Amino acid sequence: MAVSSLSRLRCSLLLAAALVMWATVSVPGAEAVTRKYHFDVQMTSVTKLCSTKSIVTVNGQYPGPTLFAREGDHVEVNVVNNSPYNMSIHWHGVRQLRSGWYDGPAYITQCPIQPGQSYVYRFQIAGQRGTLWWHAHVSWLRSTVHGPIVILPPAGVPYPFPTPDHELPVVFGEWWRNDTEAVIAQALFTGGGPNVSDAFTINGLPGPLYASCSGDDTFRLKVRPGKTYMLRLINAALNDELFFAVANHTLTVVDVDALYVKPFAVDSLLIAPGQTSNVLLTAKPTFPGAKYYMLARPYTTTRPGTFDNTTVAGVLEYDDPTTAGSKTTQLPIFAPTLPQINDTSAVSNYTAKLRSLASAAYPASVPQAVDREFFFTVGLGTHPCAAGVPVNGTTCQGPNGTARFAASINNVSFVLPTTALLQSHYTGMSGGVYASDFPFAPAHPFNYTGTPPNNTNVMNGTKALVLPFGAAVELVMQDTSIIGAESHPLHLHGFNFFVVGQGFGNYDPASDPASYNLVDPVERNTVGVPAGGWVAIRFRADNPGVWFMHCHLEVHMSWGLKMAWLVQDGSRPDQKLPPPPADLPKC
Repeated sequence: MAVSSLSRLRCSLLLAAALVMWATVSVPGAEAVTRKYHFDVQMTSVTKLCSTKSIVTVNGQYPGPTLFAREGDHVEVNVVNNSPYNMSIHWHGVRQLRSGWYDGPAYITQCPIQPGQSYVYRFQIAGQRGTLWWHAHVSWLRSTVHGPIVILPPAGVPYPFPTPDHELPVVFGEWWRNDTEAVIAQALFTGGGPNVSDAFTINGLPGPLYASCSGDDTFRLKVRPGKTYMLRLINAALNDELFFAVANHTLTVVDVDALYVKPFAVDSLLIAPGQTSNVLLTAKPTFPGAKYYMLARPYTTTRPGTFDNTTVAGVLEYDDPTTAGSKTTQLPIFAPTLPQINDTSAVSNYTAKLRSLASAAYPASVPQAVDREFFFTVGLGTHPCAAGVPVNGTTCQGPNGTARFAASINNVSFVLPTTALLQSHYTGMSGGVYASDFPFAPAHPFNYTGTPPNNTNVMNGTKALVLPFGAAVELVMQDTSIIGAESHPLHLHGFNFFVVGQGFGNYDPASDPASYNLVDPVERNTVGVPAGGWVAIRFRADNPGVWFMHCHLEVHMSWGLKMAWLVQDGSRPDQKLPPPPADLPKC
């Protein structure tokens, strides 16, 4: 796959792309414009791994079309649902300042767009630049319904690092031969783990390591000697954190989750589901007479059940005008060395290098003092099997065949309502929809990373945690080893947050805060809670509405690892949530 030049990428902001219709509309008194897109959600026949199946796509593309905007621009996306499934689209990482009606998670900020219906999402890109992404937020439909969001700086504002010669999105995904809606439906019926994916993909392509028929279905990055390329990495996989590396090439990390970081070089990196990162790759100064694998494979520790333990490969190839194409196919190809699949030390060493730019132009506005402190335990537990269900019965295939898998935050396994939480909150009709008594801390403390308690059952509930507008919040999230210690990538809608501390074992409130970084902590929207450890984040509740927080491993979210934050209106008009749009989908 050829790479578009940086100039062509920037010019594409002024052109209508094939299958994606968008226009620019002037905003009086401002440089910002409105970018308009049309998303046709439809069924498309796609062939991968020697077989063909029908998948849900946007505009017939997998991955879906790229949204381009500049920081400060307004975006309008008309989503028409021509699929047989309920649909909603989440603009992952977009702050949605006072535009919570357009955030997208089904039954949280909106009811789904029903088949044959449409909804226009309207939001502004404020204070963000880099790479984000969009995806379906209903069941497991995001396995194929996803695409990049490329946010350029305002016109005339340079990158705070050397300008690359070329840029391109690199989207990691997972591919199932079977229908993913059937996969999760079966798992929820049995109470056990879902069937794993059959392959990982790079920009929708599984590459040469899976099947003889997939050799031509390979992502190929063609580079020129001496040129610098910015790879806009996106992990759109449903259930796996991924190590990534390019053989014999160094990657310089310059941005995560659409926020600049102090640049640093690595041979390999980790990217969790939901996370994005911009990295610079500089090609060798002369034609090397070789090709190089770009590999990604999972990181995991003690996940119950099975997982996709495969490796996806793309190929980095050098253009050489003096070499005939027939000869380049005979070039040797080199593979990078990736960390071991359970190499937690490699993960912690990488994440420790992430620091905000913290410059005069891009300050790190981390709260130095907090108004609200919360302690959340996150992890896997169980639901008891129904009375009379036999051991290893068809609906009781969780741990030891005597329970069903469940996941929880502070022992509450979240149950989606049938009415959107935001609409219930705005209309003052929350009774019977949700309770505003989400626990601030575990009701029964225990040795979270030691010997698990005898009772592993968790409770069900639809609960929200209420915050006053403007409150400075500190949240410590603690992994538990009840079923097995595991990293959990947690995504917070509506906010960025600062990762001020993390460690292994049980969090100690008396000693651990002394090691917090309150100077230049990395700012993110998705963070991994370390396997057998904890992470502390801080943010300011400056965005009124109802906001979802959940694990971005779809299997864990399906099991209930999610909760809702309710941020009250402020006192000024510009601190209040506007009324719902007229075309808000109905349940």
